[in-house]
This record gives sequence, C-alpha cells and structure tokens, in this order.
Amino acid sequence: MAETLVFPGTVEWSGENPGISLKESPEGPFVALASFFRVVLSPHGRGHALVLLRAPQEASPPAERSNLCITDNEKLARWLIAEFVSHFGAFKGQPGLSSLLWRTLDEVKSVGDAVSSYSEIVRAGDLTVELAWKGLGEPFCFAFPPEKSATGKHHMPSLFVGCETATITVNGRVLPGKPVPREIAGRTISTAMLAFSETWIRAPG
Repeated sequence: MAETLVFPGTVEWSGENPGISLKESPEGPFVALASFFRVVLSPHGRGHALVLLRAPQEASPPAERSNLCITDNEKLARWLIAEFVSHFGAFKGQPGLSSLLWRTLDEVKSVGDAVSSYSEIVRAGDLTVELAWKGLGEPFCFAFPPEKSATGKHHMPSLFVGCETATITVNGRVLPGKPVPREIAGRTISTAMLAFSETWIRAPG
C-alpha cells in the first residue's frame, strides 16, 4: 500500500488564488499586479478579496490609478495581505501595497471553462474589474515545502494552470503590460496563472 502523504501543521486557509502580474518589458518593473482570493476556509471565515495595484511603485498615486482592495470580508482581506500577499514575489516591498483604497465587493463571478479561457469579474459600486486568462496550458499539481513557499513558513499544495496571455481591465480600460515567463515547480509558465485547490499549512515550530 502506498504511503499516505500528510502535511504536518495547521491549515490556515484554503481556496483559490489566481493572479496576474504584468510588465512592459521582461527586464522592467511590474506595472500592474492583481491577486484574487476565493477563500473557503480560514480563521476569519469565507470570503473574496481582489488586491489590485495599478501603480505598484507609488504609495500615493492619483485617483485614476489608485491601488485597491475589493472585498466582502475586510478582516480576512487584511489578514491575507499582511500574512501572505506582502510576501508574494511580485508584491513584496511594493510601496503601493501600503496605501490601498478599500472598496466593498458587491458581486463576483467567474466565466469560462478553465481549460481554454477563464475570467474573474469583480464589481464594487461604479467599479468593474475583469481579470482574464487565455491560452491556458496543462494543469499541474505540486506542493512547496515551507522553505520554498513565499512566506517561508507554510506547506503549499496547489493546482496551477499557466496561460499564454492575460489582461486586467478596469471599467473597460485594459491596463498596460503583459505577463512574462517564470519558472515554478520545474515548469516554465508566466507571471499570470490560475491557482486552484490552494492550501496554506503553517509548519510546526
């Protein structure tokens, strides 16, 4: 009988966390960042959160490029940002993460088959944000040990799907930039991917 794989520690949250990180050139800085959460289990309950940096390098951008968090569970969202997003590679150290404009989520829906294309559409008052992934690749499943996870403290089993192209659209305006290649778990994908069945388990000690 095959040995059962068990991750020691405490499950902190589980759900979905697709993201899009865009650059204007592979060597340049990120010009737009989006991390979307659909959390089904956490110490702060269930909920959704979209962290959107339209000006990652700016702590106080003009209103038309304000950095946003749209959520239906603010306590959960603040915890996710402090404990997880702030450690994500593209977000780590970005001035824009320190001055988010908070908006209440009114509606969120997913569109597409997650085989060829997929979108998350988030609405908050007069604001509509669409994250879109196209040209989806083969799904693959992996589990990062704590020392290789973003936080350095968690096991992270997850299912990822890479994509060829991705866009962030705010009220009909497509933000600049495109995803660039990245390596993860021995695969070459890009800085835009779907992350389903994602669970963060805090290791003992």
